[in-house]
Amino acid sequence: MTETSNPQPSETPDNVAGNQASRPDVLLEQLLKPEVQESLTTLVDNLPKLTEMLTFFTKAYDFGKSVATDPVLAEDTMASLAGFTKPVTDKAKAIASAAIEAGDRIHAQGDHAQIGVFGLMKMLKDPQVQKGLRYAQAFLDVLNERDQQNKR
Repeated sequence: MTETSNPQPSETPDNVAGNQASRPDVLLEQLLKPEVQESLTTLVDNLPKLTEMLTFFTKAYDFGKSVATDPVLAEDTMASLAGFTKPVTDKAKAIASAAIEAGDRIHAQGDHAQIGVFGLMKMLKDPQVQKGLRYAQAFLDVLNERDQQNKR
């Protein structure tokens, strides 16, 4: 496909002067519209508020820029975040590691025997099982309470 383009008039001093002469006419036409006059009146009435807002936003921008570019503050913030997240990530890694190890043990033993009543009673004596059961019971209690609240 070929594109056709309209020839653009060259910018001669006459054309430039003609464009500049038409700009005041367009501006005058816009200023004569009632909605434009009303908007300008509102703008002029609110100039003190706008100036106050602009001053506030300029100060906020300057503060934000100084904070964002301050290497000491950035380093302190990262150290604080690391101090907060390190215990959480360490705990998550320990739990994930234990889960992987438990899975490996099950596969390595190849023991797919069912756990009977006596095996279950023996397991119930384990403190970790007790802790897990208490957690599960508390979790289910919370879910039940929320479910009851939502039904009301």
